[in-house]
Amino acid sequence: MRDSAIRNTHSTVVTISGDTDATDAQGNVVALDEALITAEISRLQAEYDSKQYARDRAAAYPSLTDQADMAYWDRQNNTTTLDDAISAVKLQFPKG
Repeated sequence: MRDSAIRNTHSTVVTISGDTDATDAQGNVVALDEALITAEISRLQAEYDSKQYARDRAAAYPSLTDQADMAYWDRQNNTTTLDDAISAVKLQFPKG
């Protein structure tokens, strides 16, 4: 995440070595502003945290193969198994 924060706050950075060494396209050292980097890391972390429900949902949904099978049998039997499964996941992990 620190690499992303450095690149987001220092547009001339091309290469990052370790946590503190950054250079531009000509190989010149770029002075890093730690206050900007820290603020950007906080912003990126908040953005990541705000999407936890989406990661939880993705893991809880039936596989695409299982969804296709459910859809087939729902059409054959006039049932709502797939819709019920998806609704249960959405109810368990509501949008934040």
